[in-house]
Amino acid sequence: PLTQIEVFKEGFNQKLQEGQKKLHQMWLDWSRKSSKESGDESSAELEEMEFLALLMARNITQQLEITCCKVVSAIQGLPSSLQEKVKQSLCTIEELHASFLAANSFQDLSSSVLTQSQRKLAVIQKYMEELLDYLKNNIPLSWLVGPFCPREEEK
Repeated sequence: PLTQIEVFKEGFNQKLQEGQKKLHQMWLDWSRKSSKESGDESSAELEEMEFLALLMARNITQQLEITCCKVVSAIQGLPSSLQEKVKQSLCTIEELHASFLAANSFQDLSSSVLTQSQRKLAVIQKYMEELLDYLKNNIPLSWLVGPFCPREEEK
């Protein structure tokens, strides 16, 4: 069980970093093109890059939302402080995902969404690391042997 938790932690961090790197690179490319070029052709390319960046942001936040929902349902019975942090993470991810879904372009996003999203994702990552560190030292018995419940007698 310890190695599975560590593998999950490494995988979670790697996916988050890969997503951040892709978005950052797309933003750099978009910024370079917008500052160097002007005209119909470059404008179409910029719109396409902006659309792809928004699409990637939607996909990343959707995957994080799905994963966080699964984590929330799986940690019943753990300390309430950990459960609350994961629930806060889910609410934050849902807000980010809704913001990216509602936007048709970066201009539709408030500056606070763009500037605070990286900070919010860093907090979520910290909370997930706290949860995984806790689980490394305190694996719930039900995760090892399953829930204890009486079986129904066959008739």
